[in-house]
Amino acid sequence: MEFRNTLEFSLEMDKNDALAKYREEFVYPKVNGKEVIYFTGNSLGLQPKRAKTFVDDIMTDWANLGVEGHFYADKPWWDYHERLIPPLAKVVGAKPKEVTVMNTLSVNLHFLMVSFYTPNSKRYKILCEEKAFPSDQYMLHSQVRYHGFDPGDAIVEVKKRAGEHYWRTEDILAKIDEVGDELALVLIGGVNYYNGQVMDMELITKAGKKVGAKVGWDLAHAVGNVALKLHDWNADFAAWCSYKYMNSGPGNASGVFIHERYLDKKDIPRFEGWWGTKKSERFLMKPHFEPMPNADAWQVSNPAVLSMAPYLASLELFEEVGMEALIEKQKALTGYLEFILKEIDTEVDSSFEIITPQERGCQLSVFLHGQGRALFNFLMENGVIVDWREPNVIRLAPAPFYCSFEDMYRFGQLLKEGIQGKK
Repeated sequence: MEFRNTLEFSLEMDKNDALAKYREEFVYPKVNGKEVIYFTGNSLGLQPKRAKTFVDDIMTDWANLGVEGHFYADKPWWDYHERLIPPLAKVVGAKPKEVTVMNTLSVNLHFLMVSFYTPNSKRYKILCEEKAFPSDQYMLHSQVRYHGFDPGDAIVEVKKRAGEHYWRTEDILAKIDEVGDELALVLIGGVNYYNGQVMDMELITKAGKKVGAKVGWDLAHAVGNVALKLHDWNADFAAWCSYKYMNSGPGNASGVFIHERYLDKKDIPRFEGWWGTKKSERFLMKPHFEPMPNADAWQVSNPAVLSMAPYLASLELFEEVGMEALIEKQKALTGYLEFILKEIDTEVDSSFEIITPQERGCQLSVFLHGQGRALFNFLMENGVIVDWREPNVIRLAPAPFYCSFEDMYRFGQLLKEGIQGKK
């Protein structure tokens, strides 16, 4: 497709966009009385309008039914999370029995490491990417120390090559082979939070399994953003938050994938609680744990339905549209944004460097050489919600549900104005 940096072209693209109508499904913040151009779906997605209805339904049932809402609400609370599973399994490429919703992301990764990081004196090392998201770094260090190992020895980081802003898959595979039979776990972000790179999850999983390691994925920036086939890729486990591209609201419930080969087992290491025991026996108050035959066996407490309600509302939208259509628009939208950035770069006395490789989802991370935080402030004050990372990087994530081609064009014009110092 031959892009053009004109308002007319962007409007024509929107006119032909089959998903354009879904913009009306979301609530937009306003700056100076105008709806914003929203580029931070990689941090917190916009609110689906229907989310409020789903939450209000629970509040109404609570008011009218009290405790009986667990069983007699329109969507009974005791099995509320089960409604999220079929559409969510499609999003992550899993069988429904391999998916559940519970807790929050870092909590779930800790829980999953109880099952999948079981080191011994020989096989104890964890491989991750250099400068992983801080929460993952803290988690890995604490898990290693808990098992009596030194993080400086046990945690192996795959580094980027000098002068490059992305990881090369061959370097990750080589490091897995190098660590070999000392490697207990590979745990990497499926989409890197900083540069937006999509890792080759299939190849990395295969390599980790080949040397006898368990392989898990932090999919915080991947779910609802890129194509996933967790079951077919043979990953052991994965977890993700729901409030970025999944639009479920701040800090809301996390999702979990556990491959079917680990299901319906009593002997697997696992922290257990009453909501993971067999549904038919849950209220019999038996002293012995009988695991659910699916990923629900990893649940500890009853579902936090008020946090799951907006997630369910958003998943309705994903079910209506499907990941294939979202990814098709995502590629066109991100491609147009890249084109706009390069066009503006030729028109102003500046230099942009897109540090996101072509293996990407929605996000473009951009070095704004010669620019400081004043440019970020200008954009924010003029209704462009972007993310700033020191020293001079902005992250732009045009989510296909609610971003338009016109947004990309207007952003380019504001970016040009900000660089030129016009008010």
